[in-house]
Amino acid sequence: MPRQPNHDRDALIDRARDLFWRQGWAGTSMKDLERTLDMRPGSFYAAFGSKEALYALALDRYAEDGAARLATLAEEKGPFAALRAYPALVVACDTAPASACMLAKTVLETGAASHALGEKASDYLARMESRFRDLFAAAQDAGDVDPTLDPARLARRYQSDLLGLRVSAERRDVDAAALAEDIALGLDLLRPR
Repeated sequence: MPRQPNHDRDALIDRARDLFWRQGWAGTSMKDLERTLDMRPGSFYAAFGSKEALYALALDRYAEDGAARLATLAEEKGPFAALRAYPALVVACDTAPASACMLAKTVLETGAASHALGEKASDYLARMESRFRDLFAAAQDAGDVDPTLDPARLARRYQSDLLGLRVSAERRDVDAAALAEDIALGLDLLRPR
């Protein structure tokens, strides 16, 4: 009878995500992973196959968590209020391993077109932009955003603002909460006149 692994796969993926998020793809060595996951090389390869396969799982977890947070916010507050609240949410977590977006960091580090992980991260960013577009369109339907504006263009600008916010939040001399508030206040300019 095969031996059952003595580790929780989901917890290991969470720990790996946090390590990769903090240190990046190239900055995380196999020794770092073995130490963080408390696994020997044989157990690691049996569980995940490779560093790249584990990184892909970590990206999946990161993207799924972000999409779920946005969906919950939209359900609780409605589309426009969710868009206003989201910037503060993404910089408010003091326990996050890094302020910058793991997806954006992956695209920058690996190159979106030249590495499978970069392509995967770029695809997740496009999906998130699509979710933002849907929220802007729903906010237009609710009368909260000027109906003459292009929701796809609004979503692209909004995501760009969020990515800039998250990079700025990495700096000690930047008040990320104030920047998040400015992004939220800027959305009020989109209301119908």
